[in-house]
Amino acid sequence: MPVPYPDLPYPKNALEPHISAKTLEFHYGKHHKAYVDTANSMIEGTDLAGKELEAIIQSAAKDPEKKVLFNNAAQAWNHTFFWQCMKAGGGGKPSGKIAERIKADFGSYEEFVEKYKTAGVKLFGSGWAWLVEKNGKLEIMQGANAETPVAQGIKTLLVVDVWEHAYYLDYQNRRADFLQTFIDHLINWDFVNANLG
Repeated sequence: MPVPYPDLPYPKNALEPHISAKTLEFHYGKHHKAYVDTANSMIEGTDLAGKELEAIIQSAAKDPEKKVLFNNAAQAWNHTFFWQCMKAGGGGKPSGKIAERIKADFGSYEEFVEKYKTAGVKLFGSGWAWLVEKNGKLEIMQGANAETPVAQGIKTLLVVDVWEHAYYLDYQNRRADFLQTFIDHLINWDFVNANLG
């Protein structure tokens, strides 16, 4: 299958009490799966069949007539990346190379947290808050709907999903609380360090 639907990197209840098993049943089991299934059905029999997901995203991003394919392929990639950005017992101050880079590029961990949380809270509607490496520096990017740095070939390090289906069953309309919980208890800094290379 060209657009993969990988297993979650942990059991559905592993992130409780911060993200419930019920949220992951819907988010991973329904939303993510639908993006994968739709993208695969759209590329079947086309010149994109058999290409890597990143190549499908970059190709579709350049063609306004492939917007629906872009949305579904990008969401498939974004979600797979998002699951890996979390782990049980995660969050808090990082260590290793990412800690040094955050201090160098944001001034302090606390300044990074403030800017990252603000990016997620202030994004209007649905989307993503990304930590990326661009031109040798760490940057925070917002992405509305299915937007992804992958489309522009930008190196992704961390993401949080701020579509309502990511948090509504557990946090209702309290997006800021969800973001603070993600930062304090869920970020998989080992994964972020691995992405830095």
